[in-house]
Order: sequence, then structure tokens, then C-alpha cells
Amino acid sequence: MLATTGSPAKAGLVEFAASIPLLVLTLPAGALVDRWDRKRLMIVCDTLRGLAYGSLAAALALGHVWFQQILAVALVDGCGYVFFSVAERSALRHVVADEQLPSALARNQGRSFAALLAGQPLGGILFAFGRVVPFLFDAISYLLSVGSLLLVRARLQGERIAERRHLVHEVREGLVWFWREPCLRTTSLLVTGSDFTANALFLVVIVLARERGASPALIGAMFAFLGFGGLVGSLVAPRLARLLSVRVVVVGTLWTATALVPLLFLPGTITPGVVYGAMFVLHPTWNAVVAAYRIRVTPDALLGRVQSVATLLSLGSVPFAFLLVGFLLQAFGTTPTVLVLLGVMLVVAAAAALSPAIRSAPA
Repeated sequence: MLATTGSPAKAGLVEFAASIPLLVLTLPAGALVDRWDRKRLMIVCDTLRGLAYGSLAAALALGHVWFQQILAVALVDGCGYVFFSVAERSALRHVVADEQLPSALARNQGRSFAALLAGQPLGGILFAFGRVVPFLFDAISYLLSVGSLLLVRARLQGERIAERRHLVHEVREGLVWFWREPCLRTTSLLVTGSDFTANALFLVVIVLARERGASPALIGAMFAFLGFGGLVGSLVAPRLARLLSVRVVVVGTLWTATALVPLLFLPGTITPGVVYGAMFVLHPTWNAVVAAYRIRVTPDALLGRVQSVATLLSLGSVPFAFLLVGFLLQAFGTTPTVLVLLGVMLVVAAAAALSPAIRSAPA
């Protein structure tokens, strides 16, 4: 969008179109994932995303691309992400054995961090070859995903009772069940606070690096530490998941992240990037332990709805995090902003340590 129009405002609208389905569709998507065939739904989602990016590549090749088309492609991709991700997480228990869930979740998280580490540089390289290339690459990658799904033999859901109810009632049923599970409710609310801080710190790290004289290229390279930290964490997560209880993982992860926040003040141009990357080392272990527990205790008929609630609580705060931290940085600067975010993390970590639901969590 920036390359085509030079308009940051239009680029922002495209980002908004890609992210708004997360807030609007996540809860209904959970109910529909529990109602529909999960494998078929994932195939439809990635087929539509592949066609959307293919249409954009074709338009760029022909030299006739419109703002409305880019907006529509971003919206289709965002909608596809919501339905696909909820269905994928809900299907995992039908792909691997119960005792393999922590390892599978850790590997999935490692895959995400590897994509984060390689995806953005690859996108820049492909874009340098030509504006069509990265979008054609995206289209092909989604079609390869469809091909891999067609090769999956397992049924990705249990037997369903053919019962038609109002969508709002189904969403409410999932919310009520989720809220009555103290450990699931508490860990998800804790993630709301910690993910709010982690995403807010993304912009803080950029501003800190700029204040210390880092070039735009160096700032971009610094975020390789985020992917590297996550990859290292995914390698040790299966072993830690076997050794540590839910309570130790939850409290330990949050207090470790809290202790790292003040280290952002240490001198050095790339120090903020290194510290920020270190905050993600224990994320795969959290995912391997907490997400595996959530999958195990949730009935399959409710799993899509429960996963959607957890996803919304985790990622729903992200737009507000960027909004708040932008205001704080503009009005007060980096030091007060970091102290505010440190205060948020102290509250979250203390709540985890004092929570009866976390203290009584299973070993």
C-alpha cells in the first residue's frame, strides 16, 4: 500500500482491515468451528486466502491495482486467519496422542517464531525482486497448505449431534463453561495483561533504539532476537513441560518477564532488542503446559468456543496496547512509559502468585 500510494493513512486502514476480524469474529468462529467440519473449514479458508493473494498478484502484474482490492484482500486474509487458527488449535488433540500434546504445542510455537524470524526479511527480499513476487509467493504457500490438509487422514473432530441452535446461544454456552473453570479463566486473564505489555513494549523498543542512534536497518535486525528467543524456548519447552507444574510455569514465566522489563534501561544500542527477545524464551513452555491443559480438560464439542475465548483474551488487547503506548510515548517519553508497563507486569505477576486458582492448579 505504501509503495503503491505513499499514504501511511491508507496503509493503516489496510492493517485495520486485517486485524478487525480478530475482535469481531473470534467468538462466533469458535461456535462455528464446533458446528462445522474442521478440516473442510481450514481447506476453504486457505483456498480463499490463496485466491485473494493470487488476484492481487494478477492485478499488480497487469498494472491495475486498486485500494479497495488491497483492502478486500487484507480483510479476507484476516477472516481466514481467525477461522483457521481456531480450527487448527481445536483439531490438535485428534492429530497427536495426549502425552504428545506439550511437545506438539511447543513445536507449533517454534514454527511461529521461525516464521517471524524469517518471514519479514524474506518478504523484503521478494519485494525487491518485484511487487508481484511476495503476493504470488503467499498465494502458492496457501495452496500448498490446502494440499497438505488434503493429505491428513484423521477426523479432526469427534462425533457431532445434529442439533441446530442459535449462534448466540452456542457462544454463550462456551463462555459460561470457560468462566466456570477457574484455572482456564485465570490463566487467560493473566495472558491478557502480559500480552498487553509485551505488545506495547514492541513500540517502546523501537523508540528506545532510535533514541540511542540505531539505524532503521539495525532496528529491523534487532527483532531477530525475538524470533531467536522463541526458537530457543521451543527447544527446551518439551523438557520443561515434563518437569514443571502448571503453577510453576505460570508464576515463573510472569515474574521472569517482569524482572526483564527494567533491563531495557541498560546502555547499548541493541540492548532493548536483546532484552525484548529474552522475554519470549519461556513463552513456548507456557503454551506447552497451559494450552495442553486447556485442550485436555475441554470437551471436544466445546473446544472451538473455549479456544476462541482464550484467543480473544490473549490478542484482543493488542490494538489498545498500541493505542495507549503511543499516547504515553508521545506525552511522557520512554522512561515513564516503561515504568507504567513495569507496573502493569508487577500487578499481573503478583496476581498469579496470589491466585487460589493457580495455587491449586494440577501438577
